Amino acid sequence: LTDDLGRPRVLLLTPGNAGDVTVAPALIEAAGPFSRLLADKAYDANWLREMIAKQGAEAVIPCNPTRKKIIPYNVVAYRQRNLIERMFCRIKDFRRIATRYDKRARNFYSAALIAAIVIWWIN
Repeated sequence: LTDDLGRPRVLLLTPGNAGDVTVAPALIEAAGPFSRLLADKAYDANWLREMIAKQGAEAVIPCNPTRKKIIPYNVVAYRQRNLIERMFCRIKDFRRIATRYDKRARNFYSAALIAAIVIWWIN
């Protein structure tokens, strides 16, 4: 998750074989209050949309192409998702993160947190 300036706000480490949407509840809980959640098609799930609506927030998630009933979303707001992609690119500027030199999850997570701190400091 990022803030309005594209700085990392919440980082969670998951196994490589886990889908993105499986950690969404933990990310939402760690994020605290928010008014809008921008996510890509990987997060298109009815239960996630309901969870976001219960918090009184707007889900800006495009539908997966295999969905039969298309759910409309705010296209103008979705354009702000580029901040999230740029944040990931900034984190991957750190070679240790992009190539995952560390074999242990705690070491990799520590390096990712250091990269996030540097990004906060620069911005």
